[in-house]
Amino acid sequence: MERLDMGPFTEMKFMELVRTVDDAAAETGYLFERVRAKNEIPLAELRHNLIPVIQEVAANHPPLFALVAALQAKEDYTRRHHLAVGILSHVLGQYLGLENKELRQLTTAALLHDVGKMLIPEQLLHKTDKLTPEERDWMQRHTVLGFNMLRETIGVTHRQALVALQHHERMDGSGYPFGLTKERIDLFSRIVAVADMFHAMISNRVYRAPSPFYEVLFQMQQAAFGALDPVIVRLFLSKMMNSLIGQTVMLTDGREGTVLMVHAHDPTRPLIQVEERFIDLSQDLSVQIQQIF
Repeated sequence: MERLDMGPFTEMKFMELVRTVDDAAAETGYLFERVRAKNEIPLAELRHNLIPVIQEVAANHPPLFALVAALQAKEDYTRRHHLAVGILSHVLGQYLGLENKELRQLTTAALLHDVGKMLIPEQLLHKTDKLTPEERDWMQRHTVLGFNMLRETIGVTHRQALVALQHHERMDGSGYPFGLTKERIDLFSRIVAVADMFHAMISNRVYRAPSPFYEVLFQMQQAAFGALDPVIVRLFLSKMMNSLIGQTVMLTDGREGTVLMVHAHDPTRPLIQVEERFIDLSQDLSVQIQQIF
């Protein structure tokens, strides 16, 4: 999803954003390795070293597609994922109109949503083959392990600990660990679930490559019909697509074009200009957006 021509958001600004994210991801990795080594959360350092960076990134209001490109994990998924979910959750909280106090609580909880994975054997986290049922059960325990660790950490609220427990719960009851539904899942957890799924899909992981852009959009749209909070998903997709207006994309047939307009009724299939032609993806279902340059 990297951009070469970003209009008002210049290439220089994008590279500054990438460096900021890279530095913060390295710090995130360092702090989470301390969690693995000492079985305790350096909460004060996390709040001092990472929360201000997230607030600064969000305050600068980069186009959402550029922010996503900077967050996309290529070789460092584990450490970058914690940070990316924190940033995307913060941005989603802003879109939803959360007050500053709630926004800070959400951001901290999002950064720590996967902290339980620090108690999972590393060979299991990095396994490239399909997990066995026993390994899958062990992996899913990271939600409970994280909740217990956060609950015992001074300065962490119960609501923040719930995010670690609930971020794999789904609105239709298909999630884990308890199969909760709808409003029984805290709003913070529903926000983090959207950020978590989106970043996982756009990133390079040990067992699969990033999904094409159209596949990410399709899967997120499908999730809005049952698994994820539909209000949060649709708001996020609308903001994402509107940030692409004026940007160059490649279609699935190899042609390149410019996003001209996003339809309110179907934001994931905008109007594209390809040379002198106009292609309305909401009418022409034979092509989709493959990649953002």
